[in-house]
Amino acid sequence: MKNTRKRRPGVVSVILVNYRGSADTIQCVRTLREIDFPQDRLEIIVVENGSGDDSLEQLATLGDLATIVPSKVNGGFTGGCNLGVSKSSGEFVAFLNNDARPDDQWINAAMDTFAESKDIGAVASKVLDWEGERVDYVGSALTWYGMGYKPHAGEHDRPEWSVEKDVLFGTGAAMFVRAELFEQLGGFDDRYFMFYEDVDLGWRLNLLGYRFRFQPKSLAFHKHHASMEKFGNYFETYLLERNALYTLYKNLDDEALSRSFAAAVLLATRRATGRAKLDTTALDLRKSKDDDGSPASMLSKQLLAGVNAIDQVVENLPELAKDRALVQATRTRSDRQLRLLLGNIDEPAYPIESYLEGYDKIVSSLNVLDEPLRRRVLIITGDPIGAKMAGPAIRAWNMADTLADEHDVRLVSMTGVSVESERFELDVVSHHRPASMKPHEKWADVIILQGHALALFPALETTTKVLVIDVYDPLHLEQLEQGKSDNLVTWGDQVSDATDVLNHQLARGDFFLCASERQRHFWLGQMAALGRINPYTYTRDEDLETLIAIAPFGIPAGRPEHTRPALRGVVPGIGVDDKVIIWGGGIYDWFDPGIVIRAVGELAKQHPDLRLFFMGTKHPNPSVPEMPAVVAARALSDELGLTGTHVFFNDSWVAYDDRHNYLLEADLGISTHFQHVETTFSFRTRILDYLWAGLPIVTTEGDSFGDLVREETLGVSVPERDQRALMDAIEHVLFDDASREAARANVQLVRERFVWSSALAPLVEFVRNPRLAADKAPAEAGAKPVVLSSSRQQQTPPRRTGMRRDVDRVAYYLKNGGPKVVVERFAARQQRKRDADNV
Repeated sequence: MKNTRKRRPGVVSVILVNYRGSADTIQCVRTLREIDFPQDRLEIIVVENGSGDDSLEQLATLGDLATIVPSKVNGGFTGGCNLGVSKSSGEFVAFLNNDARPDDQWINAAMDTFAESKDIGAVASKVLDWEGERVDYVGSALTWYGMGYKPHAGEHDRPEWSVEKDVLFGTGAAMFVRAELFEQLGGFDDRYFMFYEDVDLGWRLNLLGYRFRFQPKSLAFHKHHASMEKFGNYFETYLLERNALYTLYKNLDDEALSRSFAAAVLLATRRATGRAKLDTTALDLRKSKDDDGSPASMLSKQLLAGVNAIDQVVENLPELAKDRALVQATRTRSDRQLRLLLGNIDEPAYPIESYLEGYDKIVSSLNVLDEPLRRRVLIITGDPIGAKMAGPAIRAWNMADTLADEHDVRLVSMTGVSVESERFELDVVSHHRPASMKPHEKWADVIILQGHALALFPALETTTKVLVIDVYDPLHLEQLEQGKSDNLVTWGDQVSDATDVLNHQLARGDFFLCASERQRHFWLGQMAALGRINPYTYTRDEDLETLIAIAPFGIPAGRPEHTRPALRGVVPGIGVDDKVIIWGGGIYDWFDPGIVIRAVGELAKQHPDLRLFFMGTKHPNPSVPEMPAVVAARALSDELGLTGTHVFFNDSWVAYDDRHNYLLEADLGISTHFQHVETTFSFRTRILDYLWAGLPIVTTEGDSFGDLVREETLGVSVPERDQRALMDAIEHVLFDDASREAARANVQLVRERFVWSSALAPLVEFVRNPRLAADKAPAEAGAKPVVLSSSRQQQTPPRRTGMRRDVDRVAYYLKNGGPKVVVERFAARQQRKRDADNV
C-alpha cells in the first residue's frame, strides 16, 4: 500500500469504514471528538465504502470533524481500512468499527502502551458489548486449522481479564498499529474483504519480531456484527472458510504447513457437508437410488460456501505462494516461539454432530496436533532476583529469557524474588524447607542449576530429569582467595566443601556449561578424574561437546541508551566535564583496587579532572559478606585524601536495569586483579558490561579477557602490580584521542560475539533435544541413551470426545468461573445448535 502524505509524530489517525451505517458513523465521530486526547493530534478518516445510498450526503454534515474519503466500490473492511490509511498522516493508525463507542481513555491508554517499548508494534483494545457487561475481546487464540477466535466472547466480564499481555492478534473492531509498520506489512490483505484480516495482520506482525500488546485500559464498546446482518449467513461462511485457509497457508512455517494444511482442507469439506446436512454416501452405487436425479437436490448455499471457499484457495495459489515466500523470508520468529500466543489450538468450534465426528477422525488419524513440544525448563539460582542482581542471577535471568522463546520456563531463586516477568514464571524456594523444591522438580522436563542447589534439595538429588549444570564460576578456586585470611583449618574446610559440591555436580549432571576455553580444559581434567570421561561419553562425541560446552556470560543485543543522569553532576565531586574511570561490579579479595586508587592519586596531580567511581560495595545477596578488600580500599583512599575528590564509592549496588546510565557516563572501564590460579580460570563479567557500553578497557593480564583486550586492541592490558604501567595505560587511553577512539571502534566490533543469543546458543540447542548423559543411560545390554520424546502422544493422554469431553468442559468451567459460567456456556451451545439447524 502507498501513502503520499508525510507522517506526523504523535498524531493518531482513526480509520472508520462506513457501509450503509451513517448514523452509527456520525455518532462514533462525535464521541471521538469528545474523548480525553489532544484534538490537534487526532485525525479522523471516514471511508464511505460504496454504500450506494445517501451515506455520503449524511457524512458531509460532519464538516471539519472528520476527513471523508469516498470509494466508488465496496472494498470490504480490508479495502476500506487500507484506503483510509493511505489518506492518513498519523504516526499511529487506529481501527475502530463505526458501530463502536470508544472509552474516554481509549487513545491515551494505547499511546502509553506504545511508549513502554519500541518492539510493541500494535495495541489491542479490550472490547465489551454495548452495555459494557459481556466480552467481545479480551484475548486471542487460533485453531490448528486457521480460524482465529476470541476466548470468553459472550461471557460476563471478569476482573482477571483486565491484565496486560502479549497476544497474537487484536480485533479489527478496536486496535492501534504503528503506521510505518502497518505499511511495511502491506496493510490488511485485500483478498480477505472481511473476517480474519486482523488475525493475518497480527500473525505477520509477530513473525516480524514485534509484539501485539493487549491493553485493557484502552476500552471500547461494540454492537457486534452490525455490518454483516445486511448479508446472508452463507456469505459469512464463505469468507470465514476461505480466509482461514489463506491465513494458514501464508503464515505457517514449512514443518507446520506440511502437518496441518491438507487436514485443514479436509476439515473445511466436512464442515460444509455438515452444515448442509448432506448424506455424502448418496452417490454410492451400492446404495439404492432414491433421489430425483437432479444435481440441485444435493446442493445448498452452505455447501457451496465451503466448496467455493476451497476452490478460491486453489484459484489464488500462485499469488498466495508469492506472499508466503515473502512472509517466510522476512520472519524473525518461529512457530515454536509463538506457540503460547496461539492458545488452545484444539477447538472444534462448531456444534454439528457429523462435523465433530469428522474432526475427531482427522485429528486422531492425521496427527495434526503432534506439534513440536514446548518443554518445561526449570532454572535454579542461589542469588536473589530483583532490581539489583549480581552475576549468577543475571545469568540465570537471561537463560530464562532466551529459552522462553521456545519453552515454558520457570526461574526459581533460593533467596528471593522482587520482580516479575511476562515471559516466564518466577518463584522462591528455601533450603530450610527442602520439600519446597518437589513441585518444581515434578513439573520440569529439564533442570538447569548453579551453586549449591543440588546438595540442598533431595528432590534434585534423586531426579530422573535431565540435569544441566552451570559451572561458569569455579567456586573452589574462588575459595582459595576468599578464605585465605582465615586459619588453615577453616580455609581448608571452605575449599573442601566447595570442591565436594562441584564434584557432586560433575558426577550427576548430563550437560555442563562453562565460560571459556580455558575453563573447559580445566573442567575436563576434573571430570576425567571423576570418571566422567569414559567410553560411553567418548563414543557419543569424541570432542565431548555434547557433555560440556562453552556458554560465556553475555550482554544484551541492543546498544544501551542513556535514560537519566547518574554520575556527572549527580554524585558530589564528579563534574560534567571530568574524565571518569569506572570500576564495574563489586570489590572482592582476588581483585587489586588499591593499585588503581594509587595510580589515580598520582595521575590526578597532572590531571585534576580525573575521577574513579566504584559501582558497588554491598553485594545484593545478603549471604555474601563484605570482604576485607572493600575495607582496605576505603582505608587507602581515605589515607591518600582521595575520597570524595578523586575516588568515589557507591555504598550499595547499582540496579541491574540502571547500570547502563553509569557506564555510559564513564570514559574508561577498569579491572585489576592479582595473578593466581583463580585469575587464570576466571571470567570477569564486568568486562562484558564495558563492551556493552562501548568503553575502552584497561585491565590486568593473566585471564581470558586480558588476552582479548591485548589481541583485539580494546584498550591496554598491563602486568599485575605494575603501577607505572597502569598509569601509562590510563593516560594513554584517556588523554590520547586517537587511541581512545580506536579502542572504542574495536570494542563495537568485538561486542557482537558476546550477545546473549550467541553466548547461550549451545544451551538453546541442547534443550531442543535434551538427553541424559551417555554414561547415565540404562545399563541393560544394548540399551540406548534415554531421550526426551517430542511426541505429543507420549506426553499427553488420549483426547476425550463425546460425553467425556463434555464432562471435562463442565469441570473446567466450574473451576474457572463457577455454576453461572456453566449455565452461560450451555446456553451458548444450545443457541449454536439452533443456528446450525436453521441453515
